[in-house]
Amino acid sequence: MKPTIPLLAAAFLLASSAARAEWVQRITDGIMGTRITVELWSEDRAQAEAAIDAVLDAMRHVDETMSTYKPTSEVSQVNAHAAEGPMRISGELFHILTESEKYSELTEGAFDITYASVGYLYDFREHVKPTDAAIARALPAVDHRHVVLNPDQRTVRFSTPGVRIDLGGIAKGYAVDLGIEALKARGITRAYVGAGGDSRIIGDRFGKPWMVGIRDPRKGEGSVITRIPLTDAAISTSGDYERFFDEGGVRYHHIIDPHTGKSASKVRSATVIGPYAMRTDGLSKTAFVLGPEEAMKIYNRIEDIDAVIVTLDGRVLYSKGLEPARAAAPPPH
Repeated sequence: MKPTIPLLAAAFLLASSAARAEWVQRITDGIMGTRITVELWSEDRAQAEAAIDAVLDAMRHVDETMSTYKPTSEVSQVNAHAAEGPMRISGELFHILTESEKYSELTEGAFDITYASVGYLYDFREHVKPTDAAIARALPAVDHRHVVLNPDQRTVRFSTPGVRIDLGGIAKGYAVDLGIEALKARGITRAYVGAGGDSRIIGDRFGKPWMVGIRDPRKGEGSVITRIPLTDAAISTSGDYERFFDEGGVRYHHIIDPHTGKSASKVRSATVIGPYAMRTDGLSKTAFVLGPEEAMKIYNRIEDIDAVIVTLDGRVLYSKGLEPARAAAPPPH
């Protein structure tokens, strides 16, 4: 018996729908001062584009509320007024400040959002660095304990004048996590969201992991020093090649040592892998301040993360959970 016309039409529609299933990618520049990449699998192109729009809206929200380059942002308002007394802030910002304090304690002070009390004196685009005297004057304001949080009142205050905060070391990771949650809310089960050096993945590539390359810190963009297979994970890489200038044989870059007020230069790059991008973002600067050996001790103590460090002499170090990755890594240059 031949199928009826309606059955034939239904079969055609199902076949057409399956044919439209595809990987959809969009790359956008200019949000949070970095490149945003979203790639996802969807059976409906329009729904895929709407999902990507939701990710970018989340990124723009973080940029508008947490950028120190925008005087109207909530973080800029905190920097302007928190030394005068307690300020009531949004639940979102309070959450991020609370998490930042946890990472400061976890990294023995290597992660410190008050680095901006000195960091604002640098202009890497214009090759401007502060004098030693200017650093010495500003350095007493650098201490994460100066940021006093009151969970009952949801307020923040700075305990001493001159304190500034900058969430550049954690906000991009948070934005990536927001983007992933926006995709999950729309039923997306396979996707990649990246913002500069911070990325997070949900699902796999139909039985295969996503292969995420770690950039060779002494070569151009696109060069890879090792690749890591990932499924349902976040990965953040911090490098001394992101915002920097060289002068007199010294590289001045944006990762500031909170103890000295100068660029932290004990490694070339550090990559952290874990469950959430805010977590990996917040932990990836540790090695620059503490050095590869001390940082790796901390990484190996934390159960849900792994790490890859490129030392000053080009060696590639792996945390305990990534030891087998050595065999897959191309030789350092």
